[in-house]
Amino acid sequence: MFFFMGRLSLEKRNIRRLVKVGGGKTYSITLPIEAIRKFNWQKRQKLVVDIDNRRKRLIIRDWKK
Repeated sequence: MFFFMGRLSLEKRNIRRLVKVGGGKTYSITLPIEAIRKFNWQKRQKLVVDIDNRRKRLIIRDWKK
């Protein structure tokens, strides 16, 4: 018996899990491939994560020297 997984709706594709990594002081989240391609980000690229406490959100942007 074979099961084929259909394409997920856009809303469900953008739901991600927060995963604890290593010793427990770091967390990880995967990003949708569409976002990586849209911003032309590459493997091992440096990014900056800003915290917006007022709106309770993270802002991810390119790192500039």
